[in-house]
Amino acid sequence: MANFQYAAKDQAGKTVQGTIQANDKAEAVSLLRGRDLIVLKVEEGGKAPKGEKRAPGRAGGGLFAARPRASKIEVVIFTRQLATMISAGISLLESIEVLTEQAETPGMKACCAQLANELRGGSDLSSAMSTCPKVFTPLYVSMVTAGEASGQMDVILVRLAEYVEASEDLKREIRSAMTYPVISLVLVLSITAFLMIGVVPGFKEVFDGLGAELPALTKTTLAISDWLRAKWYLLFVAGFGAVVGFVLVKRTPRGALALDHIALKVPIFGNLARKVALARFSRTFATLVRSGVPIMGTLEIVAETAGNRVIANAVHASRDSVRNGDMLSEPRAKSPVFPPMVVRMIAIGERSGALEALLEKIAEFYDSQVKATIKSLTSLIEPLLICFMGGIVGVVILSVFLPILNIIGNLSGQ
Repeated sequence: MANFQYAAKDQAGKTVQGTIQANDKAEAVSLLRGRDLIVLKVEEGGKAPKGEKRAPGRAGGGLFAARPRASKIEVVIFTRQLATMISAGISLLESIEVLTEQAETPGMKACCAQLANELRGGSDLSSAMSTCPKVFTPLYVSMVTAGEASGQMDVILVRLAEYVEASEDLKREIRSAMTYPVISLVLVLSITAFLMIGVVPGFKEVFDGLGAELPALTKTTLAISDWLRAKWYLLFVAGFGAVVGFVLVKRTPRGALALDHIALKVPIFGNLARKVALARFSRTFATLVRSGVPIMGTLEIVAETAGNRVIANAVHASRDSVRNGDMLSEPRAKSPVFPPMVVRMIAIGERSGALEALLEKIAEFYDSQVKATIKSLTSLIEPLLICFMGGIVGVVILSVFLPILNIIGNLSGQ
């Protein structure tokens, strides 16, 4: 017998990991399901139980093998094509083999080939997909598991494709809106550096030759220019140190929680971050509930995909309350993270049995709010950047011409 490492979810939605012995992978999956576990990952390898030796001829280290990768667009295309072939009556293995042949990128082709090998070995689709975590997220695997249990795999796959497309559209909107301000800011800083390092020092020699008393603004500008020319590298050191410090803080649980809390409190952008997180929360929740994923597993996946630890902690707290018999809306009403509208709509959805429909409405509402906020921010940032650049250039020009005007005034007075 061989040893297999596994990851699964119990009936409470908690992720459990361990090692199990079986003759092959299919038997391992069957044994885990016999324990009422939802299998996420089963791979050969791992430490044998005490007193037993690893079966000879078996390769270990499967969990540390290289994982194929694919873009979200490729995942959407794969999902829609798989749904079409399954609804047309083509067998699952044959569908995956067709998708393997027509995959355009090496990562997607390797992933499809791995899925086909797992299916030939007796695994179901969800277990096979869990071996490609860089391509198929826990949410994706859980929905496929629900599709296998309900017999509506093609419907679930279509919903998955729509969910991924909607999530990517929102990310694309944000990236598109932020591209112009970032490029403009880089140009402003570049122009400022050119003026302070390349232009202002030339006037300093002129002023020194004239021997005139310089205004305070001119002295300050010349001092900044001298410092930048002599110690410009300190700016890069400080920037690099800030980035490293940010990454190190974000890797700690307390630091990450503090940064996410600050992100929700920042003026203007904090409100945008909250709306994005609520839109993601609502859409993920609605998609999982509509697909038949158990509520405890749904709450855990929603917490993992929230994108903000403050909201994730609030979801975890609500999961504990639901486990104790409370309604979903009750713990959210106590959390300042969720607006009253969201809490009320969830409560109405629970009472009416239309929770997923109301969650979809919440997601659509916050999607539109995010797009409107981004549009207004973009229109506001453009004049602000222009004023900022004009102010910097104006200060530099004024610093240069004030001494000249003073000299001209003194000559006229004589």
